[in-house]
Amino acid sequence: MSSSDKPEKVDRGTKEEKDDKEEGGGFMDKVKDFIQDTGEKIEDAIGFGKPTADVTEIHLPCINLDKADIVVDVLIKNPNPVPIPLIDINYLIESDGRKLVSGLIPDAGTIHAHGEETVKIPLTLIYDDIKSTYNDIEPGSIIPYRIKVDLLVDVPVFGRLTLPLEKTGEIPVPYKPDVDLDKIKFESFSFEETVAVLHVKIENLNDFDLGLNSLDCEIWLSDVSIGCAELGKSATIAKKGISYVDIPITFRPKDFGSALWDMIRGKGTGYTLKGNVHVDTPFGAMKLPISKEGGTTKLKKKKEDGGDDDDDED
Repeated sequence: MSSSDKPEKVDRGTKEEKDDKEEGGGFMDKVKDFIQDTGEKIEDAIGFGKPTADVTEIHLPCINLDKADIVVDVLIKNPNPVPIPLIDINYLIESDGRKLVSGLIPDAGTIHAHGEETVKIPLTLIYDDIKSTYNDIEPGSIIPYRIKVDLLVDVPVFGRLTLPLEKTGEIPVPYKPDVDLDKIKFESFSFEETVAVLHVKIENLNDFDLGLNSLDCEIWLSDVSIGCAELGKSATIAKKGISYVDIPITFRPKDFGSALWDMIRGKGTGYTLKGNVHVDTPFGAMKLPISKEGGTTKLKKKKEDGGDDDDDED
């Protein structure tokens, strides 16, 4: 048999497989197109849409030497005819690219159909953690911050979506004021009861002003408590500035024993002062502790306000 008489080989299987692939691929594409078209038609007919979110406000309800409580208000709008669950909230607070705190809040609630909700995200900065991690963050300073929030929601038609949010601002790292009992001035004197005025120096060690509203403290002279005192008027202490306040007090000199004569003679008297100041700041109200131990002060007579020093004549 010549080579021309040999039967021709036809790869029918290969051709059929190609036809099946072409038919199968075309069918799947049609199914995908159908699902997409159906989804778009349902979206147009029923009115499904992506929710929106925005940071409307940031509160600092509590700031003290230990921590700062932060509340982030996020307004979420749901344009859909069904409620959507807020699955997770991821948050991060950083300063100059350095993480201060991060976390996750699961199952954060549900946004009503065709409604809007303000979701409050509570965060807390612990100052000791920050200062131990970043040595260049000093007490009394103001640091910039950036809050990043990711909201994970589940929306019909769209599926799970992440709504990223960002907000920047500044937050203080407060430091307690330094206090010194400069002198005690007599208003009236008797061994049973003496009315005096404490002339107290307050130094603001912060990079922001303090609006002093009230001060309460307890005073010890020569290790004897002479009682508690309160500020009689308010004052403003500029950042890195010094202010003097007068605090009235009543005490019994006879309780001091021999130390009383040293005070009357104008000799230095050891004292301790402990208490709190309530102040207004650009970041909200604060309650800051004050304390001074091992200080020395002098008793002054009222007429010495003009500069005379009668005690030196003794």
